[in-house]
Amino acid sequence: MPGSGRPRVSVVVATRDRVRELCRTLRMLRSLEPRPPVVVVDNASRDGTSTAVRDEFPEVTLISVRDNMGCAARNVGVEYTDTPYVAFSDDDSWWYPGALERAADAFDTHPRLGLVAAAVFVGEQERADPVNHLLLHSPLEPANDLPWPRTMGFLACACVVRRSAFEQVGGFDPLLFFGGEEALLAQDLAARGWGLCHLPDVHAHHRPSSVRPPGPWRRTLEERNALLTVWLRRHPRVVLSRTARAVARAVRDVETRRALRLALALVPKTMTGRRQVPPHVERDLALLEGA
Repeated sequence: MPGSGRPRVSVVVATRDRVRELCRTLRMLRSLEPRPPVVVVDNASRDGTSTAVRDEFPEVTLISVRDNMGCAARNVGVEYTDTPYVAFSDDDSWWYPGALERAADAFDTHPRLGLVAAAVFVGEQERADPVNHLLLHSPLEPANDLPWPRTMGFLACACVVRRSAFEQVGGFDPLLFFGGEEALLAQDLAARGWGLCHLPDVHAHHRPSSVRPPGPWRRTLEERNALLTVWLRRHPRVVLSRTARAVARAVRDVETRRALRLALALVPKTMTGRRQVPPHVERDLALLEGA
């Protein structure tokens, strides 16, 4: 609670083979007042990440995993937190002074709030990310008990969650591995009745890493995961429509063809994990897609 002196927000950072960027992020997080507890999950790095964190940042809780877990590494990090709220950073992003306190105040005041989507500013020039405009001008009707724009999307490197809500829905789905994993978590939170809101005065900084996966690889995973998310949660008519659209695109586009092939290989696991979202969530998704 405000004024108690006890940290309300921990920061979880999942990283892989970006030791220089990670150390910069940890220095920025160390400079925050009050300083948040930080958990780093080293996602099977091969560049000395764990050694560098142990040597320079002894205050950080370091978890080293043997295999690359993708987005599910964040779930591991959350297990090592004991604060009511958890912020996520990537190894090339961090939080502005005061941002985490403003998010914690919002959670304290609004018990149904499950996730805060921050405003994101990019690069040395602090350019507003285009996602800020989309979040601020959401077509979703505001909720009576939540005074901010509602959202069904967010950036994983710039969000804060209520830990109990995150754990209730199982966190990020390991099936997706990486690329657009936020959509499934958003739908799961909304299906359980949690509110997801954009708080424009909660700011995160993103300094995109120069060590990034090749564009085609990322696009393939994002397309695959978009299709898997539809198969996992959406109404059957949406499943049929999106699948047909993907098949039509695959005829002329090699990346879509690869994404479809990868998605089809996961059909058995997808069917096992399928839980259709309730009608109010489907309506929100259709409204956003129509907009």
